[in-house]
Amino acid sequence: MGNSYAGQLKTTRFEEVLHNSIEASLQSSSLLPRPVFSQLYLEAEQQLSAPEGGSRVDNEEEEEEGEGGLEQNCPPNPYQMHPPPEGCCTTDGFCQAGKDLRLVSISSEPIDVPAGFLLVGAKSPSLPDHLLVCAVDKRFLPDDNGHNALLGFSGNCVGCGKKGFCYFTEFSNHINLKLTTQPKKQKHLKYYLVRNAQGALTKGPLICWKGSEFRSRQTPASTCSSSLFPPLESSGPLATFSSEPIPGTNPSVPMGAQQAGPASDHPSLTAAVGPAVFNGRDSTKHPQLVKNNLSAVPRPSALGILSNSGPPKKRHKGWSPESPSATDSGYPQGGGNRAKYESAGVSCMPQVGLVGPASVTLPVVASGEPVSVPDNLLKICKAKPVIFKGHGNFPYLCGNLNDVVVSPLLYTCYQNSQSISRAYEQYGASTIQPISEEMQLLLTVYYLVQLAADQVPLMEDLEQIFLRSWRESHLTEIRRYQQAPPQPCPPAPGAVAPVTSAQLPWLAGLAASSCNDSVHIIECTYSLAEGLSEMFRLLIEGKLAKTNYVVIICACRNAAIDSCIAVTGKYQARILSESLLTPAEYQKEVDYELVTGKVDSLGAFFSTLCPEGDIDILLDKFHQENQGHISSSLTASSVTKSASLDVGGVPVCTSYNLEPHCIRPFQLAVAQKLLSHVCSIADSSTQNLDLGSFEKVDFLICIPPSEVTYQQTLFHVWHSGVLLELGLEKEHMTKQRVEQYVLKLDAEAQTKFKSFLQNSFQNPHTLFVLIHDHAHWDLLSSTVHNLYAQSDPSVGLVDRLLNCREVKEAANIVTLHVTSFPYALQTQHTLISPYNEIHWPASYSNGVDLYPENKKYFGLSEFIESTLSGHSLPLLRYDSSFEAMVTALGKRFPRLHSAVIRTFVLVQHYAAAMMAVSGLSQMKNYTSVETLEITQNLINSPKQCPCGHGLMVLLRVPCSPLAAVAYERLAHVRARLALEEHFEIILGNPSSGISVGKHFVKQLKMWQKIEDAEWRPQTYLELEGLPCILIFSGMDPHGESLPRSLRYCDLRLINSSCLVRTALEQELGLAAYFVSNEAPLEKGARNDSLESDAEKLSSTDNEDEELVTDGSTSEKRSPVKRERSCSHDSASSSLSSKASSSALCGESSAQPGGPSQGERARSPQPCGPSEESRAPGERQRLRANRGPPSAISRHSPGLAPQPDCSLKTSQRSIQVSVTSLSSQLSSSGSSSSCTVPAASTLVLQAPQCSMTKACQQPPIVFLPKLVYDMVTSTDSSGLPKAASLLPSHSVMWASSFRPLLSKTMTSTEQSLYYRQWTVPRPSHMDYGNRAEGRVDSFHPRRLLLSGPPQIGKTGAYLQFLSILSRMLIRLTEVDVYDEEEININFREESDWHYVQLSDPWPDLELFKKLPFDYIIHDPKYEDASLICSHHQSIKSEDRGMSRKPEDLYVRRHTARMRLSKYAAYNTYHHCEQCHQYMGFHPRYQLYESTLHAFAFSYSMLGEEIQLHFIIPKSKEHHFVFSQPGGQLESMRLPLVTDKSHECIKSPTFTPTTGRHEHGLFNLYHAMDGASHLHVLVVKEYEMAIYKKYWPNHIMLVLPSIFNSAGVGAAHFLIKELSYHNLELERNRQEELGIRPQDIWPFIVISDDSCVMWNVVDVDGGGERSSREFSWSERNVSLKHIMQHIEASPNITHYALIGMRKWSSKAGSQEVREPFSRCHVHDFVVLNVDLTQNVQYNQNRFTCDDVDFNLRVHSAGLLLCRFNRFSVMKKQIAVGGHRSFHITSKVADNPMAIVPAQYICAPDSKHTFLAAPAQLLLEKFLQHHSHRFFPLSLKNHGHPVLSVDCYLNLGSQISVCYVSSRPHSLNISCSDFLFSGLLLYLCDSFVGAGFLKKFHFLKGATLCVICQDRNSLRQTVVRLELEDEWQFRLRDEFQTANAKEDRPLFFLTGRHI
Repeated sequence: MGNSYAGQLKTTRFEEVLHNSIEASLQSSSLLPRPVFSQLYLEAEQQLSAPEGGSRVDNEEEEEEGEGGLEQNCPPNPYQMHPPPEGCCTTDGFCQAGKDLRLVSISSEPIDVPAGFLLVGAKSPSLPDHLLVCAVDKRFLPDDNGHNALLGFSGNCVGCGKKGFCYFTEFSNHINLKLTTQPKKQKHLKYYLVRNAQGALTKGPLICWKGSEFRSRQTPASTCSSSLFPPLESSGPLATFSSEPIPGTNPSVPMGAQQAGPASDHPSLTAAVGPAVFNGRDSTKHPQLVKNNLSAVPRPSALGILSNSGPPKKRHKGWSPESPSATDSGYPQGGGNRAKYESAGVSCMPQVGLVGPASVTLPVVASGEPVSVPDNLLKICKAKPVIFKGHGNFPYLCGNLNDVVVSPLLYTCYQNSQSISRAYEQYGASTIQPISEEMQLLLTVYYLVQLAADQVPLMEDLEQIFLRSWRESHLTEIRRYQQAPPQPCPPAPGAVAPVTSAQLPWLAGLAASSCNDSVHIIECTYSLAEGLSEMFRLLIEGKLAKTNYVVIICACRNAAIDSCIAVTGKYQARILSESLLTPAEYQKEVDYELVTGKVDSLGAFFSTLCPEGDIDILLDKFHQENQGHISSSLTASSVTKSASLDVGGVPVCTSYNLEPHCIRPFQLAVAQKLLSHVCSIADSSTQNLDLGSFEKVDFLICIPPSEVTYQQTLFHVWHSGVLLELGLEKEHMTKQRVEQYVLKLDAEAQTKFKSFLQNSFQNPHTLFVLIHDHAHWDLLSSTVHNLYAQSDPSVGLVDRLLNCREVKEAANIVTLHVTSFPYALQTQHTLISPYNEIHWPASYSNGVDLYPENKKYFGLSEFIESTLSGHSLPLLRYDSSFEAMVTALGKRFPRLHSAVIRTFVLVQHYAAAMMAVSGLSQMKNYTSVETLEITQNLINSPKQCPCGHGLMVLLRVPCSPLAAVAYERLAHVRARLALEEHFEIILGNPSSGISVGKHFVKQLKMWQKIEDAEWRPQTYLELEGLPCILIFSGMDPHGESLPRSLRYCDLRLINSSCLVRTALEQELGLAAYFVSNEAPLEKGARNDSLESDAEKLSSTDNEDEELVTDGSTSEKRSPVKRERSCSHDSASSSLSSKASSSALCGESSAQPGGPSQGERARSPQPCGPSEESRAPGERQRLRANRGPPSAISRHSPGLAPQPDCSLKTSQRSIQVSVTSLSSQLSSSGSSSSCTVPAASTLVLQAPQCSMTKACQQPPIVFLPKLVYDMVTSTDSSGLPKAASLLPSHSVMWASSFRPLLSKTMTSTEQSLYYRQWTVPRPSHMDYGNRAEGRVDSFHPRRLLLSGPPQIGKTGAYLQFLSILSRMLIRLTEVDVYDEEEININFREESDWHYVQLSDPWPDLELFKKLPFDYIIHDPKYEDASLICSHHQSIKSEDRGMSRKPEDLYVRRHTARMRLSKYAAYNTYHHCEQCHQYMGFHPRYQLYESTLHAFAFSYSMLGEEIQLHFIIPKSKEHHFVFSQPGGQLESMRLPLVTDKSHECIKSPTFTPTTGRHEHGLFNLYHAMDGASHLHVLVVKEYEMAIYKKYWPNHIMLVLPSIFNSAGVGAAHFLIKELSYHNLELERNRQEELGIRPQDIWPFIVISDDSCVMWNVVDVDGGGERSSREFSWSERNVSLKHIMQHIEASPNITHYALIGMRKWSSKAGSQEVREPFSRCHVHDFVVLNVDLTQNVQYNQNRFTCDDVDFNLRVHSAGLLLCRFNRFSVMKKQIAVGGHRSFHITSKVADNPMAIVPAQYICAPDSKHTFLAAPAQLLLEKFLQHHSHRFFPLSLKNHGHPVLSVDCYLNLGSQISVCYVSSRPHSLNISCSDFLFSGLLLYLCDSFVGAGFLKKFHFLKGATLCVICQDRNSLRQTVVRLELEDEWQFRLRDEFQTANAKEDRPLFFLTGRHI
């Protein structure tokens, strides 16, 4: 080839290259166009990285395959070659021996080629235009399929003849390739060389390397990666395989199958079988090829070299020609490589972005002279051309504008794609350029060229093409910016030659040259106007008859281009122009056509088709002939038969059974998920939901304005029992009452909603749940309503009601949106937080069945799967003869909307089918096989059931006027054929109820056993078993559920022109079904045709979203999807003949499910399936195994699944398999082979009720071909193409720069995807949400529940309401200790009782005479030692066995109590009233606190005590601070004489540990809002956490030395501090003239678990013997009790005041006497003045209150218990005394430690324990004191004498307490003989003389406890103990503490 210089196009080569490239690309299955035509321009100076004349292919391969994964725009790392040997030739094109190897030089020379070798051409980077000839052993080259090349190399040099090169590196050096990258044969051996006719050696086909060598392709995919996103966008598995291009269309292709580089020019699997598999195009053209390919090709991406060396003459449908010189072409996969797209079947989609306000035909900015539209354009063209404005200026149009449609969509798409690079601006990627306009247009042409005749261009496809093309051209920069931090100076992009505007028309023409004129290019010189005029001229002249698209390019202007694209194909133009209509415009158009009579021409045309003239004439003739006998005989068969069966005792149909209502495991799981989301809102710190403040639940369900949905929802609510459970209604509720809870969003909705709001406002303690069901309906903004208010009052109603300010701000309203299609609520502006979304859970996770159910949901993915798996009868079908007729009529009647044509054709088909079934067999030719099958089964099914049960056919006619036309016509035909009593025709209109003929109502009442004369069916579910055609109208279904007897879902009329994901899934959702898992036939039948169940489940059910699991489960099984070449199109299936269709379909597959929901009392039960018991399922299995069952025995009673009221939309449940045909025909249930032809296995059976069959398979769905292709094809992510459509009419894509959805995405990930990539349109109610200026624009109390249609969401949310109500009740309840007082029998029986029963306060003089009751009655001390006094006569067996320590907590008896309004609360309670008290009020800052030290000296501790107060600013008024320094001086105390009713005088101290969350420190409600001073006493190490939880509480922080101390230390410090403060206050107030005795001396010490307080009201005589004594107990505030106690006369004379612990078992005995002188616990009012000299023991952990009580009493002070007040204590499982754990000090000692190990001998090697010595002592004595006091065990007459302290020695040992203090009160001990003596840390008051007063048994034991061994000895000496007690050395012990932990020491001895 000539030596042209750089920059000049070498046209001959260029044309050949480009032509071949385009040809190959068109058939290539790769989605990615090569971005730039750099190969085609020889700009040598710029070729840094690819010196071969601008060709980038080689370089691209180097980037991909080179080790560094080098990218296309940066020069490769130079490869270090060995220097050539000295003196050899290094000239390019010659070998080192100096011989010429260039093909041009030696093409005609004879070359010796050894056997087994082939001549191949090698490319040298330094000689771009030449091939070097080499001889290579063919074993090292790939075979025709691109496989089986041996690794390694063997070659000879043809120049010098040198043989035996074993390494390609060595060989490449020899032939002077001079490589810059590592030599690889795959890169440099490019072509086979062949001899032409003249014998000259020429370049032959490409060597197909890629198939075998993909193992080496581990580097990041570069320009060639066909359908791949860079990692940025990859999600899920895409990322995993990002090193290998993924074949986009064909999920079953193995991931490694490469399509990059030249190899992708080879036909891939999709190129060969794509059209057949995916498009439903004429797949019969190459059935053989398809079959072979499928069976023979394991790696489908390279089917090998179909060696044709010249350019192909014609584009061939099922096979792609090889392009011999594709390597030279810089655009090997050109834009035309959209073969993927076409095979993805997708492009047959109308524009999806086309709907919504943005898409109306807007006037487009125009310039220049106007273009006149010819007058008769539509008439001549048979379709309105759709003109898409492209780049630049668009001219004015004038004239007949009605006949063209102009749309700005393409312009918008171009603009969006121009803005792609903005996404990378954040990286500073200034060099990344958007895709050029020329490139965009060229890619568009490529895209249009490869569209099939029945496909429609889709903007979304185009956007993806632009995105990928742009991404490919900038891959290097993108990667760099993704991986590295932004660099200030990005490197210059590599040399890429752009397409210039001058070359554009020529290149576009070249691209279009291969498409058989389907794309026509018009080039203009001056403006688009001339091109448009030219186009109109050609159209009028009929010269564009075969042309679908006209591309008009005006490239004259210096820089920019003008362009537009006109769609002129009749099919495409019709679909596109109709898709540009909004739903409202569509209805308007249809109405107009019906009203103006335009459709009459259609009717007239139909009448000419019939052989005997008009169909109506034929009908009338038939009617007259058959008037008499037919109707009577038929009605007799259907009616009287069913009526007489019961009477005559003939078995009635058993398929129509009741099933008990129950909730399914899935629904329960979802309800619990909802509940946990509500709880998490409440638990968050945002205070948005205060569950604690609600007492009950109320709700309102808002539904779309559909009467059927309304009745259905009422039914669910009624039967779920939720109203009774929530306490909203009584047992006998009426329907009118239930209607209060369901709101139909129609014109009357506002008044009902207002009353709901008013109700919520008046009941702040009720939680209102506002449920918005079917929430994707009506998302219009209320601002739109203001524009259209006159026309339709319901526009924007949802926004006006649910988003009104009152709902948003009400703290007691939670909004729950429920929908199957949540996408429009998942935009960038949504109000719903992603954390508040609940998705229906997957039923299987990693193969494990999470919620075992006996029903399997059959949704969209399962329907799709039935089309893929070789299933004998796919459940999704299309009707090709119907489609053909519609297309033909569309051309004949271009002015009619296709919806009108489709409806009329379909009605005609149904009419003809009815006539054919009725005997007019000549009409069979005027209907389609599908319609005939449906009609036959409809009419024949009731004859097969003794009761006349039949099947339902759903005929979906979205447009109401057309539905009315269809209804009238079908009813007319039915009447003329005398079929009125055979089946009903029902017009289902959303705005009205169901109307059913009397005859059929009578049948339904009989089947459902309804007595009520007035009953009429109100929901479709109540039509169970009724043979009928339901004409279902309305633009959108509104959630109506269909019965199980639905057998055909005819969706052939759905508006296929404006498809969006929501609309599509919504229509298909009508057929969703529940199949029984117990079906015995399912597994066997499916094994052959489908995969095993386990596999199927793991492949389809592991997603939360039914659409995500599209049907391509087969990819798990085989690399190639099995193709059922014709069964998609059921017209050509084996059922085409009338006989087979009636026999097979009628008898086996297509029979409907009969009535299922029987009658409960008198209203039927259409509420979805519920579980069947296992037993009937097993029974059925046995029967199935016996052989072909007869109709009656087929189902045992109780077997047919019934609907279940808990389901939202009541699924029809199915019991047997999808492969009903083979399974029913098989005689055994265990297996049935699908390989046997169905007809041969047909077993004649007794007639079967269609209800039986209904349980065995979901309905069969008929779709328009366009929709069918959309649903069954997949895009590059493996999802059904439909999933990548725009999600909803009301949203837009945020950017065309977005990844595709991925097959592996869960529902949550899909939600996040839509939240990122969609924005609401201006008409969407969320549009203004972001404008509020808050970043956090989510509404806190709004949730979204999404789940597949008909799966049971209603049942789930009703269940949620029930469990929410139960939880609220549980939240308002608390477990309180409920134990009887102990030791009642030992109560002091004395002469003194407090006889004034009605005294409100104790009389001091009377009270002093009462004896003190030493015995402990508090049940928590059941295990404590009894305290003896001289009155008792205790038998040893009266005391129970001691219990194990760990049982103590477990076995304590509790009662569940409802919290009153006076309860104390923990940190989980939030309400408006106490926010301020808690310090969490939103209006306040978090409370500031200050830390104050407070020191006082205490002689007993011998040191100064330093305490710290944390005082919030809001509480500083309780304290006195010194003026200058702000030092804390004292805590203010009131006066005894103060009489304020609004404050509590006594400060309350609550010691606490480990209960920062659970302690009941919120006393706001308990104190009834009264002012009080409350101090929390905490340990130092817990200060921070308590302060965090209780920021507005005063804290008293104990010194760090008390971190491990028990409660005694806290009590001790509280009392000492309070006394010290009393002194300070007395001094301070004395200066103000107040007497010291007038300062209030009391404090309250309260446990942190006191929850409520009660008072007993006594009603009875004052006399003790009065029999009329009666009393009642009520809950009161702590304020009431404290004020009562504080008002007691002479109160300062009492040292301790307390109250009873509450018990439900308290008898009149306990409360008869109002006051007792006894122990007080838990909540004590302490007089710190009187008890100045009595201290709590700061060392104690247990029983310190008993110890203190005894000391107070022995000091002669009064303890008074108010028996008519009681305190309830909450059971709190954490903190408190449980926070002390006794563990070993040795870290690695895991041994459990028992109490016996708590003490040891001194100096022994015992394991030391990490616990305070005092705790070890107390615990040891509690469990093992019998070791020290053996005589005392169960010897209550001889107690242990305990001096000055009370220690618990266990329940089996009694103690006698005496005080050694002078003048103390002690019991008389003269008549006691003690069995032991306990001296615990005794002080100087205990002397030898004191002990001598007491008498001991012989052998009594002594235990002396001291701080150290030294003081032990001193004590023994000082008390002269050795006189009476005998000691031994081995009787000394210590607690098991290390020395540094200061153990306690014991000495034991025996009395002599």
